[in-house]
Amino acid sequence: MTTEATGTAGATETAEAINRFPAIGVIGAGTMGIGIAEVAASHGHQVLLHDVNAEAAHQALEQMAQRLQKRVDKVRISARQRQEILERIRFVDELDALAKARLVIEAIVENLTIKQGLFQQLEKICPAETIFASNTSSISITAIAASLNEPSRLIGLHFFNPAPVMKLVEVIAGLQSDAALLAAAEQLCLAWGKIPVRAQSTPGFIVNRVARPFYGEPLKMLQEQLASPAVIDTVLRESAGFRMGPFQLMDLIGIDVNFAVSQSVFNAFFNDPRYRPSLIQQEMVAAGLLGRKTGRGFYDYGAEGNDPAPVPYAPPCDQNGTVTIRGHMGLGEPLRGLIRARRCISLMESRGSGYLLAGGCAVVLANGQTATARAREHGYKCLVHVDLALDFAGAKTIALAFSERCEKANRESVIGLFQALGKKVLVVPDEPGLIAMRTVVMLINEAAEAVFTGVCDAEAVDRAMRYGVNYPEGPLAWGRKIGFQHVLQTLEGLQQWFGDDRYRPSAWLRHQVERDSRQTLTERHGHG
Repeated sequence: MTTEATGTAGATETAEAINRFPAIGVIGAGTMGIGIAEVAASHGHQVLLHDVNAEAAHQALEQMAQRLQKRVDKVRISARQRQEILERIRFVDELDALAKARLVIEAIVENLTIKQGLFQQLEKICPAETIFASNTSSISITAIAASLNEPSRLIGLHFFNPAPVMKLVEVIAGLQSDAALLAAAEQLCLAWGKIPVRAQSTPGFIVNRVARPFYGEPLKMLQEQLASPAVIDTVLRESAGFRMGPFQLMDLIGIDVNFAVSQSVFNAFFNDPRYRPSLIQQEMVAAGLLGRKTGRGFYDYGAEGNDPAPVPYAPPCDQNGTVTIRGHMGLGEPLRGLIRARRCISLMESRGSGYLLAGGCAVVLANGQTATARAREHGYKCLVHVDLALDFAGAKTIALAFSERCEKANRESVIGLFQALGKKVLVVPDEPGLIAMRTVVMLINEAAEAVFTGVCDAEAVDRAMRYGVNYPEGPLAWGRKIGFQHVLQTLEGLQQWFGDDRYRPSAWLRHQVERDSRQTLTERHGHG
């Protein structure tokens, strides 16, 4: 593996990176600023911490000291290491004290004018070799740098909260950023044990841009009355493998904060429908229902801070008749092993185009059609769509949608089959893409578009989403597992069904499908 992929640098590179920046300036003692200061001090740098509010800065240092003590108590660091970290950080009242820093990282309020003014002052104070970096999550690095006499010396270093814990750092290139400075910052991040990913300065960079569908699509499903927040969260958590459902996460972040970011990205992309904010979110912000911090958001947390929400799982059903598996089922193939292990289920296996027959129903992976339309197209009386799972063997919950001609006995037999395999079952309305598939293909499409438009490369977007927001799989790696042809067909089906340009497939996906098709033909017919 490369050092970039593993997030580590060799001993020589580490020493060189640290020696190049003996003193680092950090401006802003908020959550991000103090976290960045701790990271730098933990790796041997002298840190000059500046904040316009000296009292707030000292409080932040005291809180950091308490956090470090907890790490001592858990034997993660020694008491001596704790003391050394604290001694390396010095609060400075005046910006002039940052003249000795060879890297200055800004982590102040998200306001372009204020950031520009700060770096204009620093340009007068710091020598020409000092690198300027902004921790902004939403403002153009190019725009911040435009106010400088030497815009090439400013880059973006976007850390994720909490900075001492989260591995990802987005290394952002403005239009005029010096490539050598970007490389030096990347090496420094590696020396700190971080995982740097390169990105061009575009709205939302990588993570905040690619993550928009994780919120936007479930909000749209809620608006369509497809499912409740509890059902959507359960499917995305217990089937697709995300650590938190989108509604839980929005309640945790703050619905107002999430809505503001959505508006910012939407406006920055000139009202592209891919990033259209939600009317539901707008109404909730207007009502002051902002999530955990107000006691109520998509869930009601009550006096004890709990968020109980009923999930309407299907009642127990019996599995009847023989189950037939025809051909290789792709992502659903792990179900074969589960069925074989259940000796009470009669199983027949044969060649075919890759699907399962149970209770008189064809059971297939959801796509951009309704189950009803797909059944009619292929001549089935009953067809069942199974929603996407990260791992069908390990998934706790499976979501199903039945075509309209499925009778009660058919439904119960299919539900009973999945229950016999140890799954909780949710029956959802027969809509294209269901819940997890619809959300994930939108994430894949956004990642593909980021690569297609030169924001980053394919490896970077997958690393960014895995390490920046803990996705269970990189979006493009996930797309390869599903099959880019299936992803493309699902998006095209959604676009046709809703008549909405938000679902337009990225040209990058179309190129992948064409490439895969050519490769398949070559493998079948050889090179002759």
